[in-house]
Amino acid sequence: MKWIFWLSVAFIAYTYAGYLGWLWLRSKLHPWPVRRGPIEPGVSIVMAVHNEEQVLERKLQNLFELDYPAERRQIVVVSDGSNDRTEEILRGHAENSQLYTVMNQLSRGKAAGLNSGIEVAQGEIVIFTDTRQMIEAEALRLLVQNFADPDVGCVSGELMLGDGTAESQRGMGLYWRIEKKVRELESASSSVVGATGALYAVRRELLTTIPEGTILDDVYLPVQVARQGKRVVFDSRARAWDDPDLGGQREFARKVRTLSGNYQLLQLAPWLLSGDNPIRFEFVSHKLLRLAVPFTLLTALVSCAFMGGAFYRVCLILQVLFYGSSLLAMQNVKLGFVSRLTDAALTFVLLNGAAAVAFANFVTGKKVAWTR
Repeated sequence: MKWIFWLSVAFIAYTYAGYLGWLWLRSKLHPWPVRRGPIEPGVSIVMAVHNEEQVLERKLQNLFELDYPAERRQIVVVSDGSNDRTEEILRGHAENSQLYTVMNQLSRGKAAGLNSGIEVAQGEIVIFTDTRQMIEAEALRLLVQNFADPDVGCVSGELMLGDGTAESQRGMGLYWRIEKKVRELESASSSVVGATGALYAVRRELLTTIPEGTILDDVYLPVQVARQGKRVVFDSRARAWDDPDLGGQREFARKVRTLSGNYQLLQLAPWLLSGDNPIRFEFVSHKLLRLAVPFTLLTALVSCAFMGGAFYRVCLILQVLFYGSSLLAMQNVKLGFVSRLTDAALTFVLLNGAAAVAFANFVTGKKVAWTR
């Protein structure tokens, strides 16, 4: 039992800390800086929407006000079978020469919508964004500067969780800051595994058709860029903002969908685990190992329960207290500084619960659809 416990602990430690440490060491030993430059290529901003009447007008105004020459910018919005006021809002901007709309009457999902947008995109650089998040005015210009480096094929912006002035300190905000640190260090010495769906850009010549039903376009397209020998980098200067708290149920469903997408990627692109993937080590360490953590957590808990000795008894008590503290956060119990710890515990439990549900979806063949 002891070796089972310690193997589980080592697995969890590598997934959440060891890989981060390795990236830090690699970035110091073999740094690979991006050669940015003040360029202004033609860009196409592509966005697929479905029943987004509540936020679409605000997003369009956000895109129109970005600090980038209007004559070098095309905004492509694809309505994926919307049956609310989405198309009416788009028609209301018909006189704006920057805006190009595609009205698909049947809903075929986000991937199909993005493919429709890519087909009519004219810019040298294609930028992808979602409807809910607001992009900072200078973000587009900063994002594009990275393409002055011919080795760069895809650039991910940074998603900030907060009110537009300060990032959230709550559990999900803490998790997201750790995730961004991983991406920053991956970018510093190689390529990022995936991009931020709220804001990322790809050279149009490197784009491939996204298989219909793909959940994670922001991972599928970047790894295809890496496969073609170009870098995928992360630029923390180019920022988009989102609400840090979408509600527990909604946030959990979103995470299940994202993690289910990792399983789907293995079906859509089995080459990710072969030598054809130049960032295979990063893909496994960053994306796949997290899918197995719920099972190693359970193994560590159960193995402690069956072992004697004061040390393993303390380990068992600490694990139970940790999981129990998440219940306090779930009940919104306010305990000052301790609340930040319970928030982190709740986030950890929810993320690993979502990973377990994603595994169940994969085993049973249950598909997770795109929702607004």
